[in-house]
Amino acid sequence: MKVITFILSLAISFNTFASDTNPAKDLLLKMANAVHTRNFDASFVVVKGKTMEPYRWVHAKQGDIEIEHLSLLNGAGLEMVRVDNQVTYFEPQSEPYSLTTDSIAGPIPEVLFKNVERLSNHYDFVLGGKGRISGRAAQLVRIESKDEDKYNYWIWLDMESSLLLKAAYVNHQGEALEQLQLTHISVTEQPASMLLEILNRNFPTPLPNNSLETLSSNTAKTWKIDWLPAGFELLKSDRHKLDLNNELTDYYLFSDGFVEVSVFIQRPLPGKRLSGSLTSGATTVYVHNGGNFDVSVVGNIPSLAAKKIAESVIRAL
Repeated sequence: MKVITFILSLAISFNTFASDTNPAKDLLLKMANAVHTRNFDASFVVVKGKTMEPYRWVHAKQGDIEIEHLSLLNGAGLEMVRVDNQVTYFEPQSEPYSLTTDSIAGPIPEVLFKNVERLSNHYDFVLGGKGRISGRAAQLVRIESKDEDKYNYWIWLDMESSLLLKAAYVNHQGEALEQLQLTHISVTEQPASMLLEILNRNFPTPLPNNSLETLSSNTAKTWKIDWLPAGFELLKSDRHKLDLNNELTDYYLFSDGFVEVSVFIQRPLPGKRLSGSLTSGATTVYVHNGGNFDVSVVGNIPSLAAKKIAESVIRAL
């Protein structure tokens, strides 16, 4: 009798383990590990509507040190360098500056390389089909939103290296809105020489963030945003002048860990503007005239969700 009980308990334990296993999530975890540990040199393009942006992405692990370089190859250029927990941005017509962070703010959602588990409450991980991307065998993994207030995100992984080959924001009709695709990737045993040279460069001291935190606590009390898609939380807020028109604006940044949404609130500009949205790829810009103030919502979310956010803004004081 004890033997039968033991066998049954083993069977129950196995079934419980099996039900907790998600092969799609496991592949994403492998991708995150590969991106942090492998030496690779990749080129990719981001296709958004009729525009296309080419990037070069190089990564190395030298001992315990991670080195990463991402650059935009068109126009005046944008260059970002990460050495472990310090990222330095080189932008046209601006002095370079550094931030203390363990990831580069780029076209690939950083949560994919950090902690995909935190997405489980609001997204499902689904294994898709196999195919070929850039001549390499690829496995599709779908990150599916549990509601219609967010887009889905599909990822094709290299079946040999586990690295990313292609990614796309996909709406709930299955249409790709914005795509990122590697055009070349080489995985090497040794780090690229250009990355090793970075270790000998001097970068600006990271900016302090104490002043931002103080200002955030005050600005966050000025306005009340009554509706957000499930899972979105306030990351920061501040008050600053817009480069575009030098107008003072209250700024709020929200995220669900995957997608970020910015909310700008300012006095109405001369000439009454009608509320409405513009889209480019997966990016929506929704402008709402609230009477005594204007609200602009910007993010990779459906226009209906952006509209609901903008119309929910009321003055808190």
